[in-house]
Amino acid sequence: MGNSIFDQLPISQYIYLCCVLFAIGLFGVLYRRNAIVLLMCIELMLNAVNLLFAAFSSYMGDSNGQVFVFFIMVVAAAEAAVGLAILVMMYRNTRSTDVSLMDKLKG
Repeated sequence: MGNSIFDQLPISQYIYLCCVLFAIGLFGVLYRRNAIVLLMCIELMLNAVNLLFAAFSSYMGDSNGQVFVFFIMVVAAAEAAVGLAILVMMYRNTRSTDVSLMDKLKG
């Protein structure tokens, strides 16, 4: 048998799971107005891509997918830091986390 936890299921199961997770995240990005939920949905989409990269990397026996996962995690951390900073600024000025009020931050 293989040496990875990804070898226990066929690759199609990982593709289906990642598609569902990505779709849930996309639905949240398109139809939610709360900035915190919006950031969490973006993180869910990035994690779905990370899982797919790791599954394909294990399936192909190549570690390049795992390197991409590392870089995506770095980008996700930076996105979360910048997003939370913008969220704090937005809440400080408008007392709300509704993204439709973002136009009030114009200076």
